[in-house]
Amino acid sequence: MKKTTLIASALFCLVPLAANATPSTQIWIPSTDIQKYKSVHLNVDNYVAAESAPGGSVKAPVFMAGPTVGVLPYEKIQAEVGFDLVKTGSKYYDNSPVYLNAKAGTPEGTLFAGSPALAVGGYNFGTKTDLTDQNVVYGLAAKNVAKLGRFSAGYYMGNKKLLLDENGDKANTGVLLSWDRTISEVSDKLWAAVDYQGGDSSLGALSFGVSWAFAANTSVIFGYDMYNNDKVALGDTFTVQLDINLW
Repeated sequence: MKKTTLIASALFCLVPLAANATPSTQIWIPSTDIQKYKSVHLNVDNYVAAESAPGGSVKAPVFMAGPTVGVLPYEKIQAEVGFDLVKTGSKYYDNSPVYLNAKAGTPEGTLFAGSPALAVGGYNFGTKTDLTDQNVVYGLAAKNVAKLGRFSAGYYMGNKKLLLDENGDKANTGVLLSWDRTISEVSDKLWAAVDYQGGDSSLGALSFGVSWAFAANTSVIFGYDMYNNDKVALGDTFTVQLDINLW
């Protein structure tokens, strides 16, 4: 769930975009989940500052919303495409608010008995060169382990001109890790997750949260994001993410 080549004093302008234009996700990172053929999923995500940035300023909230659609009519090979409209409070980015995402993969047990789910995809494909085109691509594997939950691991890379640390050095690669589980001991409507995205750009973060399904097609995630590099991210964020399966 952003950046440009500006560094140093311009880093504050980058921070509002520290949120992913989302394919199907955990809290922050992509998941191996893929929308079923012809299904339409709507996500509405909000990120607000949990603390003041250095100097007492507060980074602007980020709002994003958009659909994800399942596009392949197969059980063993699935794919989804989508886009988000992102509002950051910065006119530099908000003049180019469209970000594209796509993903393809296979469910668990498809390749052989006990095989993990696999997915490859991309997100934050913005429409403004050297400003919003982070162009993050990734690969993921995930496996359910009895009652312990699902464990996922993968790797990503993005635009080395935009994904930078506080010194302007490239920070465009890193690991993707997550755990998630339905807390059925309490309710089948309750889900929890922890995920991690490596790297010292503002994409790098440890996130955790819970979700409650208010209806068969509607759930809300309540989460918290702790960024790897405070000098770039300028403080943690709370996130509330509404997910609706329209059909």
